[in-house]
Amino acid sequence: MEIKRAGSQASTVGSPEYFTGRVRIEPIISAADPARVAAANVTFEPGARTTWHTHPLGQTIIVTAGFGRAQREGGPIEEIRPGDIVWFEPGEKHWHGAGPETAMTHIAIQEKLNGSPVDWLEPVTDADYLGQ
Repeated sequence: MEIKRAGSQASTVGSPEYFTGRVRIEPIISAADPARVAAANVTFEPGARTTWHTHPLGQTIIVTAGFGRAQREGGPIEEIRPGDIVWFEPGEKHWHGAGPETAMTHIAIQEKLNGSPVDWLEPVTDADYLGQ
């Protein structure tokens, strides 16, 4: 058994290589092999979002605060709010983040395949983010 006390794991700032805007990432789970699960609490400031990306084994996000947006490639922009649970299929190209005027926090849960839980792609343009 291992207990990680609240505040014992440092938050990080989301890299501009993978995020647009201000994003804070707080680790929850980073299991050692042979386990594959990874989870983080991610807070997006208004207008902040991920780049387009995929997950080799899929991803679940659970919105815990604020209001945000999510979109899969070819689909409409969906509004997401506290209590919503979003599942992205393995390999499904998507993005997620805050609303234009509201922050959003979610728990992101995914599994690693060959050591990586995500494949980062190109940025989401402002026009795409705004649905223009």
